[in-house]
Amino acid sequence: MNGIIDVNVWLSRWPARRLPYDDTPALVARLRELKVAQAWVGSFDMHLHRDIASVNKRLADDCNTAPDLLIPCGAINPMLPDWQDDVRRCAEQHGMRILRLTPGYHGYDLAHARFRDLLQRSIDRNLLLQIVVRMEDERTQPPLLRAKDLDLAPLEPIAAEFPTARIQLLNALHSPSAQQWLQRGIPPNVTFDIGTLEGTAGITRILKSLPPTQLCFGSHFPFFTWEAAELKLRESPLPTPLRQQITDSNARMLLQNG
Repeated sequence: MNGIIDVNVWLSRWPARRLPYDDTPALVARLRELKVAQAWVGSFDMHLHRDIASVNKRLADDCNTAPDLLIPCGAINPMLPDWQDDVRRCAEQHGMRILRLTPGYHGYDLAHARFRDLLQRSIDRNLLLQIVVRMEDERTQPPLLRAKDLDLAPLEPIAAEFPTARIQLLNALHSPSAQQWLQRGIPPNVTFDIGTLEGTAGITRILKSLPPTQLCFGSHFPFFTWEAAELKLRESPLPTPLRQQITDSNARMLLQNG
């Protein structure tokens, strides 16, 4: 397969264990072997590090080693002092067009006032906001590194209130709150990836309740094997234009709108 844009990739090292391809040169080489055209990458360091400015500087430097492939997603922790400066640095110093949040590891939910502030700042700077709903299944999390799946219920009215915000939910389609929202209808400014989509022919099934313009290819690599996401494509026979939309066009449109 050629031309795949993977919107859910990570650099650096997961704090609980070593992963295959958890150094940048090896990850870049593997993505090129897989014919990935572009990978939107965040840093595993963002989960526990408090010096977010340094996390983003390292991320930017790593992405500059393969600028045709790696698109940096700046880390933001709105529970830290001066997080607003991190947003500014991402946009102005590093030229980042995407921010990535991990609320489960930073101790807030989507009803928090600082999230609304952050969402408005993403609009003001025309940034895509990625929100990670799950990093790891709770059943396999180390006892001292636990984070529950993010509840999306508070986001439903907020997404409607901020229709010009561009929100992408990563590792979300397994969650009950996402499934409930799907039944009521997802607004067009919210997109999903397939990272934790479960079940045989899952893409075919999810497209019955989600417009194809709102679904992107995301692997959660290297936390998950990249081939697991590829298998989801193979299990759901899709017409070529629809497959191209999910693996490429939708992601390109999100960045072109930025």
